Amino acid sequence: MSLFTPTLTTARLRLRPVTDRDADALYAMHSSPLVLRYWDSPPWTDPARAEAFVARSRQLAEDGVGVRLVVDRGTSDTYLGWCSLSRWVPAYRSAALGYCLDEAAWGHGYATEAAGAVLGWAFETLDLNRVQAETDTRNIASARVLEKLGFVREGTLREDCVVDGDVSDSWVYGLLRREWGSPAGAPQVTSPGT
Repeated sequence: MSLFTPTLTTARLRLRPVTDRDADALYAMHSSPLVLRYWDSPPWTDPARAEAFVARSRQLAEDGVGVRLVVDRGTSDTYLGWCSLSRWVPAYRSAALGYCLDEAAWGHGYATEAAGAVLGWAFETLDLNRVQAETDTRNIASARVLEKLGFVREGTLREDCVVDGDVSDSWVYGLLRREWGSPAGAPQVTSPGT
């Protein structure tokens, strides 16, 4: 069963389905060593990776296991990054949150606002009980985003990533429905393409 991919708007952002037009911006962001320094894979070196990412984004929804949305600045349609909900398992009422924002978007609260919109939509429409997220232990900014959203650090995955010989740990965070309080405000949900 496929999953409806919404378009969400917040005070400053628009979150919309990923399209083929996003491939260049996705490649530029994911090929940046600075943006991907705490990622679980090295920076992209082949533009075809962006096309595969777009296809996987569509496949998430078609398979009914999640959604990935591009984050644009609402007033100018400037590409800022993406936010996703994946590994949705209706029987367990659980899913995973992920996000990646371009360097120019850092430090403005966009990650918290975008992730808050996705979480608000997900808790309202998917009957979720739990959302999990992980971040590299060195990525203090991402940990702060999760904590602002109400996530609780639940543990450490020791040496769970090895990227180009660099071994790192990850923190595991969890957010339960009863703990959710939308810090970014309730997003508006519209149909794709609007």
